[in-house]
Amino acid sequence: MVFNRLFKSKWNPKGKHCYVTGGSAGLGLALAIELTKRGAHVSIVARNQEKLDNALKDMEKARQYPEQILNAYSFSLTESAASDAALQAASEAHDGKCPDAVFLCAGTARPGFFAEQDEGSLRRGMDDAYWVQALSALAAVKRMIKEGVQGKIVFVSSLLGYMSIVGYSSYSPAKSALRGLAETLRSELLLYSISVHIFFPGTIYSPGYVEENKLKPKITLKIEEGDTGLTPEQSAKTLLRGIESNNFHIVSDILGNIFRSSTRGSTPNNNVFLDTFYAFIGWVALPIWRQGVDSTVVRHQQEHSHYLASKL
Repeated sequence: MVFNRLFKSKWNPKGKHCYVTGGSAGLGLALAIELTKRGAHVSIVARNQEKLDNALKDMEKARQYPEQILNAYSFSLTESAASDAALQAASEAHDGKCPDAVFLCAGTARPGFFAEQDEGSLRRGMDDAYWVQALSALAAVKRMIKEGVQGKIVFVSSLLGYMSIVGYSSYSPAKSALRGLAETLRSELLLYSISVHIFFPGTIYSPGYVEENKLKPKITLKIEEGDTGLTPEQSAKTLLRGIESNNFHIVSDILGNIFRSSTRGSTPNNNVFLDTFYAFIGWVALPIWRQGVDSTVVRHQQEHSHYLASKL
């Protein structure tokens, strides 16, 4: 471990083909621009063509050399056929070769109380936060294995993949499922020398965050009112630093490190000494934090009863 930290060369995206889903806004766009600045060939995928066109203009401003290949593709990635087609389209610009690194940034949250959900909204939550990444990962892994590409698969979960609170019943399960998938693939893809990483960011001040806040229950906003976050640009750089350090679980702040170390299971340490320290902090502080959250929820019971009576 020490040898790898000190002497193994860091991953460098220059000249590599990086494929970014959810690349038209937020973390995905910031990551695409940062990869472009570092000399990568970058393909972005999202649904909205107008947003993709604007994103591509921003990427062009970061172009480092004339031969750099920058492309944008409009696909909805919650279906297997579309995920395969999007990856095929991006590969065609590179003589049919699969991307070297696949960054799975696509995902949407629609917060709300579980009692207000129905089968459709729960399934949509899995589509928008799990299948939108899992199906692209499946397409990429099959191509990498077939072509012998020793690439990277990078999932984006959330701090809510480690824990959850009121309001995220259609979102946290999907982000937890991504963790399960990533941990399975980290082991399985050793067979093909394909590396896997998963990012657990906290709050990202993105357009999606603004939309989420319009839907969040008041109690969720109350619990989160003291949270601090990062810009998409800061988050993108944090993610890339984690990859450069060959971290499997990547987090963006000390709170993420506490939850990561406290729920690590058998996943590799990022730093055995710091992780032990973070786990100790979690052992002391997280029960206190949870008690505070639970107390806030309980105090909201009466107000919630009036709200729910008007909805159900």
